[in-house]
Amino acid sequence: MAIAENYSERVYAGVLGKLIGVYLGRPFEGWTYQRIMQELGPINYYVHEQLNQPLVVTDDDVAGTFTFIRALEDYGISPDLSAEHIGAAWLNYIVEQRAILWWGGNGNSTEHTAWLNLKNGIPAPLSGAIATNGTAVAEQIGAQIFIDGWALVAPGQPALAAKLAREAGSVSHDGESVYAAMLWAAMEAEAFVSRDINHLLDTGLATIPADCQIARLIADIRRWHAENPQWETTRQQIEDHYGYDKYPGNCHVMPNHALMIMTLLYAPDDFHLAMTIVNTSGWDTDCNAGNVGCLLGIMLGLEGIDGGPDWRGPLADRMLISSADGGFSINDAVRISDYLVNLGRQLAGQPPAPAAKEGAHFHFSQPGSCQGFQPLAGYDHAPLTLDNVEYNGTRMLSLAYNALGRGQRAGVTTPTFTPREVLNMRTYELMATPLLYPGQWVEVRLYADTENKGSVTAALCCRVYDAQDRLTPYYGEPVTLAPGDSQILRWRLPDCGGQPIGEIGLMLEAEGRQASGRVLLDYLSWEGAPELRLSRPGPECDFWRRAWVNGVSFFSRHFPASFRISQERDEGIIIHGTRQWTDYQVASDVVLHLGNYGGVAARVQGLRRYYAARVTREGKAQLIRVRDGQTQILAESPLAFTYEKPYRVTLRVSGNQISARIDDVTLDATDDSELALHDGGIGLLIHQGALSADAVEVTAL
Repeated sequence: MAIAENYSERVYAGVLGKLIGVYLGRPFEGWTYQRIMQELGPINYYVHEQLNQPLVVTDDDVAGTFTFIRALEDYGISPDLSAEHIGAAWLNYIVEQRAILWWGGNGNSTEHTAWLNLKNGIPAPLSGAIATNGTAVAEQIGAQIFIDGWALVAPGQPALAAKLAREAGSVSHDGESVYAAMLWAAMEAEAFVSRDINHLLDTGLATIPADCQIARLIADIRRWHAENPQWETTRQQIEDHYGYDKYPGNCHVMPNHALMIMTLLYAPDDFHLAMTIVNTSGWDTDCNAGNVGCLLGIMLGLEGIDGGPDWRGPLADRMLISSADGGFSINDAVRISDYLVNLGRQLAGQPPAPAAKEGAHFHFSQPGSCQGFQPLAGYDHAPLTLDNVEYNGTRMLSLAYNALGRGQRAGVTTPTFTPREVLNMRTYELMATPLLYPGQWVEVRLYADTENKGSVTAALCCRVYDAQDRLTPYYGEPVTLAPGDSQILRWRLPDCGGQPIGEIGLMLEAEGRQASGRVLLDYLSWEGAPELRLSRPGPECDFWRRAWVNGVSFFSRHFPASFRISQERDEGIIIHGTRQWTDYQVASDVVLHLGNYGGVAARVQGLRRYYAARVTREGKAQLIRVRDGQTQILAESPLAFTYEKPYRVTLRVSGNQISARIDDVTLDATDDSELALHDGGIGLLIHQGALSADAVEVTAL
């Protein structure tokens, strides 16, 4: 199938619409219409500051939507992706009691219930079936809220979007909840080719049973819309006939789906009015607004989002995706859109799109994009104005400054790790690892506008969490940019004492007495393997500990060793690093205090995908590959085992060669199989016991 020329921009608009809706509705999620009107009034713009909350937070709508779609990457980019595959992705990426889901209890939270079923060996779709969990649990809202990604990879293919949505939704839900998800996904897919809301509704209805409750609900709302010019009247009709009091559970799909359909009918071509209607109407505001925002973003494009209040400025493309792949967590709308577009192209039988600016992490190619870059503020920072502009035939980020004085700095950075705002988040826990590490090379291309007045110096900079959890700057070598100059800056990131790099960016200073003008940031990217020694800098380093995805029962700070992990049942793992890591060596002196086995992992791609060198209490040194919970022993040898004894464990991954050394025992293997793992971070693992280590060292090959 042919892919439209503007597919990439429409996906970007859809992702933005999703984020705007979720972050707009999140602060008052669960409020009724009456409470919203009494305490906030009609919702015309972000209200997070009124409620003393950050704008960009961890949220299940965002994390689930952009994590579960990764099953396509992991199990084959095919229209035949199954619920069982997506269920396996749940087990790999969801950290129990921490990531993605509302962990409200078995039988209370539909997703928690389904995750427990998967964990206990009940495969999808039985994990979410009415026959397994009952109707009340199965028909809550969750299937619908995670569904946008499946439409974004199926532009103009509503039947395919509905099929993928059915498979994904049935991992945790059934019945009307899955019908709602299928219908909405089909509508979003069709929104790539049509702006007729009634046509979209008919397209969605064609994918679900004509006699289901969702179909009857839509018929009622269409009739009420025709009878009532004011959306408030129809909202009251929905409350009277489909309100929360009519359904069991805490967040049933029917009332919320009704508000979404109502919003589209009353604001079919107005993104801003739609945000007002769907959020002011109450109930599950972040979920409802996220779905509506995505559909209207796809349908109306960036022009529809930009034609009113400044939704995009405060957002700055930022998003947080809490999952067991911590290197995917600190993300932005452009990178996610690139990811989805390539999945969509391959589903349509086309090759991936050429990588923008040779695969740069930050390339600003989408109109208006800034990919998380924001000016630094403070007494020693001059103001900067950021804008996405076309320069030299390509889109860049413009850094404009006025009367920048001698000794005055103007800086701009983007997050590369958990932001400090996480301390004020009253939402889901963020599982994340840094994107950047010491030893890697950062590269940036800069242009100085020909009309600049005066020269400036420019230097790459990063801000690192120190032992007191403050962001401390490190600077690369500065270069001078005279008007009209262009420069490529390269900087090898320095040793940061094992502390996480929180931000990367650029610092400008006036070369003479004063400078005015703008510097154009074309791209920023990085490459190479890390060189670092990870150990606890101090007893109260919160962000150092947060830099590890925590997949164990306890990651304790009350022991002398930097790492003391404990797992109550099954296997536990803590993870550090990103999927950009390929060939490297990881080493540590590990001590088993109790447990069946423990060791060091490499090329970790979640909780259930990695290589490991491990010591067993049965007296074996093993080199293994774990893939979707299935363990393959690649090599093993006898090893004298004693609890409380340090074992020096070194694991090396280079292409298809996997080797380990545990004390004096050497293990080697070649993994040429289809199940081989080619990239990923590091980890420490323990099975039903406790393990400690003073330091973990990562070395480039």
